[in-house]
Amino acid sequence: MISIIIPVYNEAAHIIHLLQYLRQNSVGHVKEIIVVDGGSTDGTRALLLKENNIEVMTSKKGRAKQMNAGARIAKGKILYFLHADSLPPPYFDKMIIEATQKRSSQAGCFMLKFDASHWWLRLMGRLTAINHISFRGGDQSLYVNKNLFWKLGGFNEEFIIFEDNVLIKQLYKATKFKVIRKRLVTSSRMYDKIGVWQLQWIYLQIYWKKRFGAGPEQLYEHYKRKIAL
Repeated sequence: MISIIIPVYNEAAHIIHLLQYLRQNSVGHVKEIIVVDGGSTDGTRALLLKENNIEVMTSKKGRAKQMNAGARIAKGKILYFLHADSLPPPYFDKMIIEATQKRSSQAGCFMLKFDASHWWLRLMGRLTAINHISFRGGDQSLYVNKNLFWKLGGFNEEFIIFEDNVLIKQLYKATKFKVIRKRLVTSSRMYDKIGVWQLQWIYLQIYWKKRFGAGPEQLYEHYKRKIAL
């Protein structure tokens, strides 16, 4: 069974729609939905507390911290980490169960599609069909066997950004990472806000800084300075 873990911070505009979507598009393999709030100030938590059949908890802000907090209380054998503005394909839970029935493949993700028509974003979505670490990211969601997740230490909480990529790199070495050939739809809101080319350039800079040895604080400082958080 699957434990869905969703980190949120000021996601009042998206989270209820996602929860409704998950209920309508799963087919019985979801054991629980855990939403981990990082201290929202827009009423996200109040909305969540009105929802039935979900676990709401609070942790320190930071996706790595929030996702680890959710994983610690998860009861399912499979953890499924999902962003609040991303919608997995219908029957996603059945696909995940089928993918993990092979012992050699205990982690993976879906292909990606942005909810935008820009040609570059469409191309990036198509490239996620390639099963290589260079084409992975947290927006695609991530499922992983819980025992394997903790064997690898979970998400590295030193990373405020890039935490998904750090863990996924470990998973590629530890198991046969699978890309399920169905598309998850994710929001292009950051590209809309910052600009497609500017944001892509920032992401590329962060990628190469990490490749050449930059630490978690250096990556975050660069991200924060460029995006003016």
